[in-house]
Amino acid sequence: MTAGPQDQILNRRELASALLAALEKRHEVLDAIVDSDDHEAAVAAVSGLLATSPANAAVVLALQLGRLTRLERDRLSDEIANLDATLKWLPEQRPAATGEGFRLRPFSTSDADTALFAKRSAEQFDESGEPWSADRVEAERAEGLRRVDDESAAWFVCEDVSGGEPVSVGLVFGELTGHEVNIAVWVAPESRKKGYGLAALKESRTELAAYFPGTTVVVRAPAGR
Repeated sequence: MTAGPQDQILNRRELASALLAALEKRHEVLDAIVDSDDHEAAVAAVSGLLATSPANAAVVLALQLGRLTRLERDRLSDEIANLDATLKWLPEQRPAATGEGFRLRPFSTSDADTALFAKRSAEQFDESGEPWSADRVEAERAEGLRRVDDESAAWFVCEDVSGGEPVSVGLVFGELTGHEVNIAVWVAPESRKKGYGLAALKESRTELAAYFPGTTVVVRAPAGR
């Protein structure tokens, strides 16, 4: 499952930021590690302390003492600045891209999910350039749910839960074809340009790896929205 250039840069920036924060909070990090019962608990503690992913926290735990220097802090600061210069947009401009307060849940037959699918389908056009008819929308939904039941597809609703109450902001469609999983990410118009697409792509990698192990993911829609 490969990431796009923007995704790769953001991932590296998040890791560099976590390492820099760990150096700046080295005493708190050390206390969190020493107070943990085991490695898994230490990863969770450092992840919470630095507000970073468990994967980045694991890298922090693997830091060698020889890297806890001012020179290393300066190097990481320079790396972050260089990465920022190559980004099309910064995380603070699209805060949802970090994945904080974001989740995927399986698409259901509920009225809310049906309405969300209809909203997405309003942007789809048939071979003659006409918008999908109501019958076409329902047929596509029913056929998609059949594929989900047959385990040849996995559909998800993107939700922002940062405010406590879940807000649906988009959809992810994973369709199995041979040894490939085609992913389409759709973000609702009012939720675009906030980073939800990238967050959905990141989260869907984990989800689809569990649904379809040993496959290659192919992205069919821009994720950096």
